Amino acid sequence: MRAFMSSAAENSHTDLSFWHATGPTPDAGMAALGEDLDVDVAIVGAGFTGLWTAYYLKCLDPSLSLAIVDAHFPGYGASGRNGGWCLGELSGMDVRLADGRQRDSAIRLQREMFATVDEIGRVSEKEAIDCHWAKGGTISLATARVHREQIRDEISHWRSLGFGEEDFRWLEAGECAQRINTRLHRGGLFSPHCAAIHPLRLVSGLAATIEKMGVALYRNTPALSLENGRVVTPGGSVRARMVVGATEAYSQTIPSQSRRLLPFHSMMIATEKLPEEIWREIGLSNRETFGDPRRMVIYGQRTQDDRFAFGTRGGYFFGSGIRDRFAPGEAVFKRLEELLGDLFPVISQFEITHRWGGALGIPRDWLPVVGIDRKASFAWAGGYVGEGVAATNLAGRTLADLILERDSALVDLAWVGPSFKRWEPEPLRWLATTGIGYLGSAIDRIELADGNTPRIRNAIYELLVRK
Repeated sequence: MRAFMSSAAENSHTDLSFWHATGPTPDAGMAALGEDLDVDVAIVGAGFTGLWTAYYLKCLDPSLSLAIVDAHFPGYGASGRNGGWCLGELSGMDVRLADGRQRDSAIRLQREMFATVDEIGRVSEKEAIDCHWAKGGTISLATARVHREQIRDEISHWRSLGFGEEDFRWLEAGECAQRINTRLHRGGLFSPHCAAIHPLRLVSGLAATIEKMGVALYRNTPALSLENGRVVTPGGSVRARMVVGATEAYSQTIPSQSRRLLPFHSMMIATEKLPEEIWREIGLSNRETFGDPRRMVIYGQRTQDDRFAFGTRGGYFFGSGIRDRFAPGEAVFKRLEELLGDLFPVISQFEITHRWGGALGIPRDWLPVVGIDRKASFAWAGGYVGEGVAATNLAGRTLADLILERDSALVDLAWVGPSFKRWEPEPLRWLATTGIGYLGSAIDRIELADGNTPRIRNAIYELLVRK
């Protein structure tokens, strides 16, 4: 079964994101499930987590029978809408590292995340997946006076844990400007452990690869319920020795998984192709990715075809609603253009050609986890809080080892543990997330205007949000 075609010309989903508009087209021949199946492992969700899990299971044991069901098609959700950062970092590491009981395991987890960036590059080369891979590293810019101190404190913390210049390095303003020439030159933190990619090309390549390995992949097949060793869909049931939940923000569409992960939206824009003389002014010659320490996260990259892709956190919709399409005139896109123009005034003269958004999954404690319940025949991974492109690969490898009961170095890492705690019912979820957003934005405004961080408000914010 062929997973993807080579051209996007006939793609009716090009409005989902820039990546969908410029990437491979979902194959209309990929069928929905129309019968009952019996397999060794059933995976719900054909995003990065599900695809990587299937890939490594097949690599470790080619005799396994696997089936993946997805409500839409591979890469429809966050895996095809994100910022294209293959980042060797993981949400919540500060919390795990602060816990003396799991510090050593958390340090190993961080090292594994660094190695995971290269592992994705290795697999992409091995499987001939052209995902526009460019390991140029990432820069956290000091765009406010207080950011310099925050970043230097962060580097000192990493040094205390045994991480050296080869992992995190301070760039003074002049050196930073040589890499990325923003309106503000106050220095930044550079880490080599990040690659810029075209995420949908990676998704499509993985889908095609695992189908060749013998994995059955079904599109337009939503999971109506998850039972002990059974996935119920409109066209039939899949019985399995183990079921893997890999649905991230879309978990709330399955009754037994509701309120496990809060769907929070990130929003993005992409420009037209920029002339080389503009890129010489901006920098990013190695396709470095970049952001800054503000709480309302921003992130950007230079695409392989010389566009500027730029994003920020969006918002939460009452009742854990998920929006897959957004009107170009929505206020969040105007705000994004202003943010981008503030950093790089020269870009304001160029057209924004793509505007989109997508939902990511946030756990109640902001800590991504991987785990398995053998008695319930259920395994899970997710809650990446927007940093999942690389983390999903490590999750997939870890799930494969857990499912096959392999005594590997991955199965006792700090993020392996119980499933997600449930979020509060409405209207508490909406009130909490809205309040956090307002508080974080207010603190950012003060800091970006070169004011001092308001201590009490910041303490409340850090108590509510773990990054």
